[in-house]
Amino acid sequence: MNDLFDFFFKGNFFMKIVTLLYTLLLSWVMNGQVQEIPNYKPVDIDLHNQIVKMDSIFFNAYNTCDMKTQSDILSDNIEFFHDKGGLSNSKSEIIAATKKNICGKVTRTLIKGSIEVYPINKYGAVQIGYHKFFNNREPNAKSIPSKFIAIWKKENAKWLMTKVISLH
Repeated sequence: MNDLFDFFFKGNFFMKIVTLLYTLLLSWVMNGQVQEIPNYKPVDIDLHNQIVKMDSIFFNAYNTCDMKTQSDILSDNIEFFHDKGGLSNSKSEIIAATKKNICGKVTRTLIKGSIEVYPINKYGAVQIGYHKFFNNREPNAKSIPSKFIAIWKKENAKWLMTKVISLH
């Protein structure tokens, strides 16, 4: 009887069994808590369509160097956060930098179907999506999709971009 007791409860065998049972229990508990990320479905399809349209208008102006349209859509209190360039909060400086560094040099394309839009009560909406930028001077250069977030405010029936977060 002592030999059987020693076999099960002394040395490595007992610890292996305890470790195995603990691992199985922990795995069972954790699997019950994991939730899948649901597919995006617009909360408000009309709002979603309005923001997708505004994105299209703004970036058509961006791609064609229509500085007036860009300026009309950017809020006077714009905050533009760029992961590499930092914060820019001067509308005139953002427009000037776009004219100098982007016009004729860079084209933006939206990753089709990537836009998500969520309402912000009594303010407007948040837009999340993916896009690519192409260097027109290096047509064979690889372009990697990057995430962006835009906060839109509706003022007097007009949509304005108030915050942009650009991640590359």
